[in-house]
Amino acid sequence: MRIGIGHDTHRMEEGRPLILGGLRIEHPRGLVGHSDADVVCHAVADALLGAAGMGDIGEHYPDTDPRWKGLDSTRLLAEVVDRIGQAGWRVVNCDVIVHAQEPKLGPHKPIIRANLARLLGVGEDLVNVKAKTGERVGPIGRGEAIACEAVTLIEAAASPAARDRSEFV
Repeated sequence: MRIGIGHDTHRMEEGRPLILGGLRIEHPRGLVGHSDADVVCHAVADALLGAAGMGDIGEHYPDTDPRWKGLDSTRLLAEVVDRIGQAGWRVVNCDVIVHAQEPKLGPHKPIIRANLARLLGVGEDLVNVKAKTGERVGPIGRGEAIACEAVTLIEAAASPAARDRSEFV
C-alpha cells in the first residue's frame, strides 16, 4: 500500500466557469487555468501519481502543451487512474478538503463525492469531501482563489494467480 498527497490552487475570475470535482457550479466567478482549472480533480490526480511514484500532473499534462488547453479535468483524472492501473495499482480510498470562501459547498459535496467515486472506480463510502472557508483571511478568505488538498491510498492490484490462491487461504 502507498499514500499520496496532492494540492492545487487556482485564482478566481469573473465570467469563468466554476468546476469542482467535475461539477459545474453556478457562480459569477470561476477558476483560471490552462485546463478547466478543476482544483479537486487536479489534487486527486497529483495524489495518485505521487502514491504510485509517477511524478505529477505538470509532468504528464504540462500547461505549455496546447493539447491540454481547456481540458476537462475529469478526463485527466480518469487517465491518471488508468495510468496507475497499468502500473499495477488500484485506488483504495480518497479524502479531499476544498478550501473556498465562496460559494458554500455543502449542497454540492454529495455530487462531487459521487463523481470522484465513479472516476476512481470505488464506492462512495471510500471517498470523503470536506469544505473549509478561509475565515476571510488570505487569498482564499478574500474569495480570490480556491484550493484543494487530497490524500489517496492505493494498493497493488492482485494478479490473477494471487486472486486464485486467496480462495484457498
